[in-house]
Amino acid sequence: MEWIVEPSAWIALLTLTILEIVLGIDNIIFISILVGRLPENLREKARKIGLSLAMIARILLLISISWVMGLTTNLFSLGGHEFSGRDLILISGGLFLLWKSTHEIHHSLEGALDQDKEPEKASFSGVLIQIAVIDIVFSLDSVITAVGMAKHLQVMVLAVVIAVGIMMVGAKPIGDFVEEHPTFKILALSFLLMVGVSLIGEGLEFHIPKGYIYFAMAFSASVEFLNLKMRKSNMALQLRKRITG
Repeated sequence: MEWIVEPSAWIALLTLTILEIVLGIDNIIFISILVGRLPENLREKARKIGLSLAMIARILLLISISWVMGLTTNLFSLGGHEFSGRDLILISGGLFLLWKSTHEIHHSLEGALDQDKEPEKASFSGVLIQIAVIDIVFSLDSVITAVGMAKHLQVMVLAVVIAVGIMMVGAKPIGDFVEEHPTFKILALSFLLMVGVSLIGEGLEFHIPKGYIYFAMAFSASVEFLNLKMRKSNMALQLRKRITG
């Protein structure tokens, strides 16, 4: 526990915690959209289990960091490109995100067009399996980044635990907001599509800085917030006219 008296360790802890929260945004969105397909009484339970799985996946990968770093060893070559275990995991995860996001967009739009059909509900175990699969993919880069920033395993694990605790508090409000506003749900799914493309690009050694993706999403969300505020103002104005008219 010598790190407790090291100022650099506390700086690394703060930086890593913030980084884990930022890198966990896509995870929160993915979990929120998945649990939205569950019955109301199971959603909160699924959120907590999903984020707990994310925390466990990151901690296990941190503990087995030598194995994680070994994933960068080239396994085979195809078309002049060397593929490692990490590349294969990122490409598989990216393809899964593309498929899942496209499926959810289709379900959202088709469901809105056909009101007569009973809404399709996902199974609890199926949702958890999907969350577990994508948690591993989202954890890889997070873990590799953490190892590059901190030299103490305790610091890295503590940062993960604190970040997931904060995300657990914010996951329900975010999930409820996304579920109540269809436009934001489509924006969130589009964000996951971009993340999926980014993961495939990383697997093919084509680096797309996540900052660009986050900026695009933040800009789109800001515009939609303004539209939402404008719609509320117009509704209030029309209501006032009806009352006074």
